Amino acid sequence: MAIFYVKQFRVLLALVLPLLAGSASVSQTDCSDVSTNATLNGVYTIYPAGDTPVQVYCDVGCDGQVEYKKWTVIQRRMDGSVNFYRPWEQYKKGFGNLNGEFWQGLETLYQLTSKKTYELRVDMEDFEGAKAYALYSSFSVESEANGYKLNVAGFYNGGAGDSLEYQNGQKFSTFDNDQDSSSDNCAKLYLGAFWYNTCHHANPNGIYVWGQHGKHNAIGNVWSHFKGYEYGLKFISMKIRPVA
Repeated sequence: MAIFYVKQFRVLLALVLPLLAGSASVSQTDCSDVSTNATLNGVYTIYPAGDTPVQVYCDVGCDGQVEYKKWTVIQRRMDGSVNFYRPWEQYKKGFGNLNGEFWQGLETLYQLTSKKTYELRVDMEDFEGAKAYALYSSFSVESEANGYKLNVAGFYNGGAGDSLEYQNGQKFSTFDNDQDSSSDNCAKLYLGAFWYNTCHHANPNGIYVWGQHGKHNAIGNVWSHFKGYEYGLKFISMKIRPVA
């Protein structure tokens, strides 16, 4: 009889433990929720919509602040290995290599920022080794029905200057879904995809042009307040974390 109950208990555990583990995993809505033992930058699984798993790159120690909140990286350019001139559906779903260059996906950004208040940090570096950043104390992306509109506020200058102000409140545009405020298609003109106005001060998803270039103005992965319109950055990354 005792052996029977032991077997029954083991069967019950086999059924319940996966459910408990799944419940714990689903509570991980962004990188700030990943295990406190996670001390290495890398790819982790989160559940921004509450049920569907999404893989993201977590920066667990920007400025050495591991004990505070981990950053969820939403965009990164570093070597020109990934083509960013892509259609709407790919920007909606996300693309690239999470350990290299990638875009996380507009729908994931909406799911993330609709539940908490996030801050945004944009890190960048030129080919001479100069680094800078821009910090925004509030960042959110609206639903697809609202064009994945950008909302940022509370700028702090880390040497990069505010190149997003001009594009704040704009819908996201790609070459096949023109939602900018210009009579032209800014994504086509500047070979990228972003929250364009008429057209941009920042084009982080533009062509990777390897530094200074003068042939085509503003088509590169530029942050104009840092290096101007004719300088493609060596590195640029956008990351978010919940406001403390």
